Amino acid sequence: MSITADQVKEKLTSALEATSVEVVDTSGGCGSAFEVYVVSPQFEGKTLIARHRLVNDALKAEMAAIHALSIKKAQTPAQAAAAAAAAPASS
Repeated sequence: MSITADQVKEKLTSALEATSVEVVDTSGGCGSAFEVYVVSPQFEGKTLIARHRLVNDALKAEMAAIHALSIKKAQTPAQAAAAAAAAPASS
């Protein structure tokens, strides 16, 4: 069973009520390795490990087909807004 980046994005968006999800297929197209960046209000008040568990739980069914999942960012909307405000403006 092959998983697509779009399927991972849809699942995370739905399960975590995410306001922003970015999924990068790092497997070369076979759907076995992904990097994810997630912004969700469900992360509010949670430790980083608890946030990662929420992401893994949301993809529980898909994890049988995913060889590697790298959670690059798991932020609250406030953290994402602060990071965006602190980012240098591009010229």
